[in-house]
Amino acid sequence: MTPAPRPGPGRGWLLRLVIAFAFAQGAVSMARPAVSYRALALGADETAVGIIAGVYALLPLFAAVPLGRRTDHGRCAPLLPLGVVLISGGCALSGTVSSLPAMAAWSGVMGLGHLCFVIGAQSIVARQSAPAEQDRNFGHFTIGASLGQLGGPIAAGALISGESGALGRTSALALLVSAGVCAVALTSLWRIEHRRTPGSRAMKQPAKVPVTTILGARGVPAGIFISMAVLSSTDILTAYLPVVGEHRGIAPATVGLLLSLRAAATIACRLVMTPMLRLLGRTALLSTSCLLAGLLCAGMVLPVPVPVLAAMLAALGFCLGAGQPLSMTTVVQAAPAEARSTALALRLTGNRLGQAAAPAAAGLIAGTAGAAAPFALLGALLLAAAGLGLRGGRAARATSVPAEPTPVRPPEPTPVRDREREQADDASLVDRNRS
Repeated sequence: MTPAPRPGPGRGWLLRLVIAFAFAQGAVSMARPAVSYRALALGADETAVGIIAGVYALLPLFAAVPLGRRTDHGRCAPLLPLGVVLISGGCALSGTVSSLPAMAAWSGVMGLGHLCFVIGAQSIVARQSAPAEQDRNFGHFTIGASLGQLGGPIAAGALISGESGALGRTSALALLVSAGVCAVALTSLWRIEHRRTPGSRAMKQPAKVPVTTILGARGVPAGIFISMAVLSSTDILTAYLPVVGEHRGIAPATVGLLLSLRAAATIACRLVMTPMLRLLGRTALLSTSCLLAGLLCAGMVLPVPVPVLAAMLAALGFCLGAGQPLSMTTVVQAAPAEARSTALALRLTGNRLGQAAAPAAAGLIAGTAGAAAPFALLGALLLAAAGLGLRGGRAARATSVPAEPTPVRPPEPTPVRDREREQADDASLVDRNRS
């Protein structure tokens, strides 16, 4: 017997997507601390650094939902090269301008490019993954982000030097290099999206699901808030650890290694996420990881030595590794099938809202309470995410309790007279056929 062909596309597309995402995210992770260092070299204070980091999320905040609408009823792959071009241009131009407003503007272009790439990539993963494979495939997809977050800060730390007043020149060089790194992602963007996908029927439907309906689906708001809290923590950590390093006398190369250590721990978490899900379940894993991450973020306010800070960042990176992929699966499975890309875009809108508001709030806090004070804000966000995840899990279990089975009554016995009448009818029918 000929074996039945395996349904759906293979997983080569996922490997190419992970490689492309690693280069794109590596460029962004390299550019974000470089932007902070270049802003400091141009005379920015902690508040200005927070504002520039917030502008990175400003354009994506308004563009996410329209891009998601377009992707729900069209192809996803064209967003990937567009995102690469915008990221490369934003990185390169951030390294050539010499004013803080211009740096903020090109940082916003960089954020818009990152949004385009991520919406397209996440929508492809959602469409081309079976429901049972979504946790695994989203986990592998986010490994690409972690690889970029691992290599980007190391490269930035190796290129940036604050000795002899060279901070402005070396940070500009790091931004130009990051533009070239992002361009390499174009080499992996071939045959990523298959024309026949599980979402092809949804793409043919012209009707648009209202945003209120998507946000009203159970599980979507919780997934959006958890994702926002986790990403805001990673973003502020990337933007403000250089500032903390400047205040505590930690060299830029050491800061880059610390950020990469956090990313390596996140990769380790995502590699073992499947057995952790089997052991703990999604609700317990989400709430526990957010709870521990919140405590670790709050603990970073303390002026601990560098080895202790490294251990805290490694533990923090491991705890933050589960939030993003599990929140993607939560949103995709909770949203209507014909609006999954829009739901992912709303999740990214929440991310960008956190990226816009959290750094600005962090800048205000840092300007009044010290450079390490924003980490207390992150701790509060993550603790709230842990509580929301636990509450959402209980509500989901309550609604998923199966109803009491209706008892099946045995068939009533046929009366004896009815059976005799049926036998007599059958006998007469046989006699007629013989005649």
